[in-house]
Formats: sequence, C-alpha cells, structure tokens
Amino acid sequence: MSIQEELHQVEKELARLRGEAAELRRQVGEIGPTDAAERSTLITMADQQEALADELEGRRQALLQQAGRTDT
Repeated sequence: MSIQEELHQVEKELARLRGEAAELRRQVGEIGPTDAAERSTLITMADQQEALADELEGRRQALLQQAGRTDT
C-alpha cells in the first residue's frame, strides 16, 4: 500500500471516529437527567473514540511527513 493510500484510509477512519464521538455526545444531551449510568457510559465511549482519533491523527501527521520526504 502506498503512503497516499494509507493516508486516505487514515483520514477516512478519522472522519468516522470523530463523527461517532460527536453522535455519542449528542445522545448524552438527549438523555433525561435521571439516567446517569447511561450518560456516563456514552461519555466514556465518546472519550474512547476521541482518544483513538488522536492516535490516528498522529499517524496521519507521520504519513504526511513521509509523503513530503518522498515527493522531493
């Protein structure tokens, strides 16, 4: 797989993870005030999605650097 193909896949996965985290956070706002356990679970899940996105962002930056070095 080329760097450009891997970069495309990473960016696609980043968008998916960020979308899922945003959806989870939206759901937190819709839960009634008495459902603290479900709210906590959704917040934890969103935090985990964002942590994965942060890791992928690091990978994306490394790929961009590699692509810049191979283009020159």
